[in-house]
Amino acid sequence: MSEKVIIGGVGMIPFAKPGASASYTDMGAEAVRRALADAGIGYELVQQAYAGYVYGDSTCGQTALYEVGLTGIPIVNVNNNCSTGSTALYLARQAVALGDADCVLALGFEQMQAGALKSHWDDRPPTRARFQPILKKLTEDVTDIPQALRSFGGAGREHMQRYGTRMETFAAIRAKASRHAANNPLALFRNVLTTEDVMNDKVMWPGVMTRLMACPPTCGAAAALIVSERFARKHNLRSDVVIVAQSMTTDPVESFDPPSMISYVGGHMARAAAQQVYERAGVGPQDIDVCELHDCFAQNELLSYEALGFCPTGEGEKFVMDGDNTYGGKVVTNPSGGLLSKGHPLGATGLAQCYELTHQLRGTADKRQVEGARLALQHNLGLGGACVVTLYGKN
Repeated sequence: MSEKVIIGGVGMIPFAKPGASASYTDMGAEAVRRALADAGIGYELVQQAYAGYVYGDSTCGQTALYEVGLTGIPIVNVNNNCSTGSTALYLARQAVALGDADCVLALGFEQMQAGALKSHWDDRPPTRARFQPILKKLTEDVTDIPQALRSFGGAGREHMQRYGTRMETFAAIRAKASRHAANNPLALFRNVLTTEDVMNDKVMWPGVMTRLMACPPTCGAAAALIVSERFARKHNLRSDVVIVAQSMTTDPVESFDPPSMISYVGGHMARAAAQQVYERAGVGPQDIDVCELHDCFAQNELLSYEALGFCPTGEGEKFVMDGDNTYGGKVVTNPSGGLLSKGHPLGATGLAQCYELTHQLRGTADKRQVEGARLALQHNLGLGGACVVTLYGKN
């Protein structure tokens, strides 16, 4: 038996640059308070909580949530790299769908450090250690750039080599993100850029990437209250947004064999998760009105168009050039400005995507509103790996 799963409330704080934010305890607690206020209920009604973060000690979730209340509920700490926030959402959704609880909180926060992502452990094997020779072999001509840039830049270069995609297309994706972010008061970077501005920025990988094509590290928090239909009815919560279908995948054999950078950065995980969601919901990619996807790099946004089925493989550039990724096109992609404009506080990103899509389906996204939006897709990717795809709909 599966219960209908409703987004009862969402909350998000503006993201900030590392060193300029409040502590994770304050950020996490504030996001929860905003979600509770949005729902119109108190913390005492929350029955379970899943708290996501990547860079923090054990039980940081309790530390943040204790600032909101001490109610003795189960609090589970979640870490799934960049898909952490949506993994917390996945677990909260499961609890409600299976009837284990009627009101579950999903929280994501991150207090990031400046600079490229790095491991904080040097006395044990890194994640994906078994498969790093693939990365080193396929990008052996570049060894002096951070691993994330090397991974996603390498995937973008592979697409360029296979299909003739131009670097300017990735720049156009970044410029599109800036136009969308200009209408989002919660986006950190709201200045409008042109394709030429992006192309003329500092070169990180000649012929492949400039600095503006990479999302910056930021600090922030977001939260969502996941409730059953009976709970929403009993407490007079709005119930106009539901989770229609959701899937989480990890790496199949094809992620690494045959060796491919596009596969290495999650192409197969994303494709499988999207297909599972479409099948469970009885819809197709052509039915999606709006999407928040994991644009950690402009290159990955283009790869994700193809993995999610928005366009055929190899036609990501045409999708961009035809304007099908923005207002008036096929799928308005990242109306929030995405990670490229908000930044990427790892634990918070997935729930920030949930926040945006909830407002899109409510019709409360103000100048960002996608007219007539009824189905919204979320794609959140973490290398290591996990990919969560969530389909939201109007109830």
